[in-house]
Amino acid sequence: MTEPTSLSAQTCWVVSDGKIGMESQCIGLAEALGTTPIVKRIQVRRPWRWLPPLWVPDPLGSLGPKKDRLTPPWPDILIASGRQSVAVSIAIRRMSLGSTLTVQIQNPAVDPALFDMIVAPRHDRLHGLNVIETTGGMNRVTAARLAQAAGRFGPQWSGLPRPLVAVMLGGDNKVYRMPGRVGEKLGRQLAEMARREGAGLLVTPSRRTAPGVLETIRRSLDGLPARIWDGTGENPYMGYLALADAIVVTADSVNMVSEAATTGKPVFVVALEGGSRKFRAFHEELRSEGITRSFEGQLDAWHYTPLRETERAAEEIRRRFGARLSLGAAPLN
Repeated sequence: MTEPTSLSAQTCWVVSDGKIGMESQCIGLAEALGTTPIVKRIQVRRPWRWLPPLWVPDPLGSLGPKKDRLTPPWPDILIASGRQSVAVSIAIRRMSLGSTLTVQIQNPAVDPALFDMIVAPRHDRLHGLNVIETTGGMNRVTAARLAQAAGRFGPQWSGLPRPLVAVMLGGDNKVYRMPGRVGEKLGRQLAEMARREGAGLLVTPSRRTAPGVLETIRRSLDGLPARIWDGTGENPYMGYLALADAIVVTADSVNMVSEAATTGKPVFVVALEGGSRKFRAFHEELRSEGITRSFEGQLDAWHYTPLRETERAAEEIRRRFGARLSLGAAPLN
């Protein structure tokens, strides 16, 4: 069996508008390729940020001064995500005369041929010879990181009973809503489950979790063996994934569900109000593959093959472009 081509000596930029979900996906893929990425956070100035990417006449000149500037020498690999990065990726591929391998994460909503590779979740419904279709999103969850987090956080929660259930809370976004009544139901279900199963709970909110919803859940779990992260100190998110026996996650985040599914542990998805065709397709895909189940206040145990989509995408990029990166890129046609 041929060993995968190492790209550790290649320079790699990660480009996004700084949103955690997008940036983390790019970094996860860069690390899976064996590179140490340089993170570039950009902001496109008005009015260019509102226009379709191909309408921007000078993509690099449209970048605002408060974020990172992008200047030569161009990297060997550029991994980008988000609408604001699309025109930038296309421009750097052109200005580098094809020497920069451009990888766009998620559907860029322009011709895929403008990039060397696109890594898009299957629910984006994007197809092409240079498109790697994945189940869910890229992430930074690896066996090594989980083991490190278990060692770091394990002593803090050693007194909690088993089974230990991690609860990952999201909140409102463009398509989902998590109003107070959803928080009340979830808090009640978690409390009843903890009493019935003798379970311990590890709860972490996100930036989108409404304070009122979090307080409702906190009150519901008062007096029970539960730890709720208050936002201070090191983020315990990876420790939750590492140490939990089961994971409960709200439906609003493809990233959180994808990350939970890399562990191989039972993943329960909490239904929220709203939704979209893309999200419904994503959740249906994971349910049909036996990875997730709906959370109804019960604990079940089942087995599935953990998602390793980040590693799979990285291996495909190495397979297709390893020789090109080692030998130097041919100019664009």
